[in-house]
Amino acid sequence: MTTRTRYPGAAEYIPHTDDLAAVRAAAQRCHGCDLYRDATQTVFGEGAATASTVLVGEQPGNDEDLDGHPFVGPAGHLLDRALAEIGVDRDSLYLTNAVKHFRFVERGKRRIHQQPRRTEIVACAPWLVTELELVAPDLVICLGAIATQAVLGPKAKVTELRGRIVDAEHYRVGATVHPASVLRATDRAQAYTEFVDDLTRLFEAG
Repeated sequence: MTTRTRYPGAAEYIPHTDDLAAVRAAAQRCHGCDLYRDATQTVFGEGAATASTVLVGEQPGNDEDLDGHPFVGPAGHLLDRALAEIGVDRDSLYLTNAVKHFRFVERGKRRIHQQPRRTEIVACAPWLVTELELVAPDLVICLGAIATQAVLGPKAKVTELRGRIVDAEHYRVGATVHPASVLRATDRAQAYTEFVDDLTRLFEAG
């Protein structure tokens, strides 16, 4: 049985099992922070259970919250396009987020994404730790600042680590921007090219 590091928040909801499907099911009952109150559902990681590479994002967005699967909204479609362009099969990866519930504010009929608080990231950390322990990847690619800090600590800066690989205790870690930032960029074509270049370097180096 795997020995797991325990954190406040979600820790009490994590079952003592090496079965990733059982952990995913348990996450649906998580009340480790207040985000579950307004979110539609927990959005847990998905993909190859023994993937050599894990991609970590920030949190589910509106589409992911409604659908129950990670990276299925506009940012996910852009990520799929970038992965296909560099010849990486999404089905060979494991994709997840640092925070498993959607944080938002309502404006009329729209739900506007809000960045998760540090307390929510810490509360949700046991799920990410458990996923990484069970999948046991060689490479973890962090998409955006929240993911980078969740994996490497609060002082880690994606601006300094972008496109680079560093060694962590159990795996190597790379970082780039979140695909949602590409969609928000003034020069989207240039931002997309730089994002693809980052992914190319990270997968080649990993």
